Amino acid sequence: MHARAVQIEAVGGPEVMQLVDIDVPDPGPGEVRIRHHACGVNLIDTYHRSGLYKIVLPAILGTEGAGVVDAIGPGVEHLAVGDRVAYAARSPGSYATARVVSAIPVVKLPDAIDFHQGAAMMLKGLTVQYLLNRTRVTLAKGDFLVWHAAAGGVGLIACQWARALGLQLIATAGSAAKCELALAHGAAYAIDYSKEDIVTRVREITGGRGVDVVYDSVGKDTWHRSLSCLAPLGLLVSFGNASGPVPPVDLLTLSAKGSLYVTRPTLFTHLATRDAAQAMADDLFAMVASGQIAIDPPRTYRLDDVAQAHRDLEGRVTTGASVLLPE
Repeated sequence: MHARAVQIEAVGGPEVMQLVDIDVPDPGPGEVRIRHHACGVNLIDTYHRSGLYKIVLPAILGTEGAGVVDAIGPGVEHLAVGDRVAYAARSPGSYATARVVSAIPVVKLPDAIDFHQGAAMMLKGLTVQYLLNRTRVTLAKGDFLVWHAAAGGVGLIACQWARALGLQLIATAGSAAKCELALAHGAAYAIDYSKEDIVTRVREITGGRGVDVVYDSVGKDTWHRSLSCLAPLGLLVSFGNASGPVPPVDLLTLSAKGSLYVTRPTLFTHLATRDAAQAMADDLFAMVASGQIAIDPPRTYRLDDVAQAHRDLEGRVTTGASVLLPE
């Protein structure tokens, strides 16, 4: 099968991405071939492109997509040709009109969810699912947490999911408009870090105690402030590097700030088995079906405009999710 894809031969800025024609093979054992109707755009794609996360070159970018199963390989039993599906995959390759991918993370898309929503929600929604429900922390109704970059695609889902769990999510964002968006999606409080000191406001909101957990996808720019927002025995969950990788961890700092915990999880560790991937997707789909989480219509770009999609994402001018339309 012939397809069009976004490929890089060297790491760098958005300009290194090139549209190329490729041949997509038949799926092998445990694999499926998918014709994409929409492809998710995520920060991890920019990490692959820039070289922050190492991948073998040349490479086709993208880890999230939604479309229709075109062919199945031996051993795949939970899918059939013609199924509407969506996925978040460990290996890049979704910025294409079609691809072959491991069937493990691929799940059937409920009829009520369209392809644009599917491509906008899988990586982001599953990320929130494992962060709030599978990361080793016990949160009870009424507990406080901080979520950085809360007006982004992951953050807006997190605001809604936290509200559904009865948690008091303190959102941080870079403008008044983004703070209002986070509040509208369920954040209990919002801090405009362009005008307010995050640590001071968190301490005011929590009566001086600090929060039980900070979820930080920003990285370098927020690392020290995240630690200072935590209550004793609190947990810092670092799950992204939007501003660059965090500095080396000083263990004595964790001691001095109250015997703190730090973890650096990844979605794909949690998606490693078919049963886990399906259970996580079922949880996400149930939250959407119940109305507790609404997936906002994503910003759309043509495949040819992928460089602009990356510039907008890295420039933090977007809110919510973005998808590429391959055809």
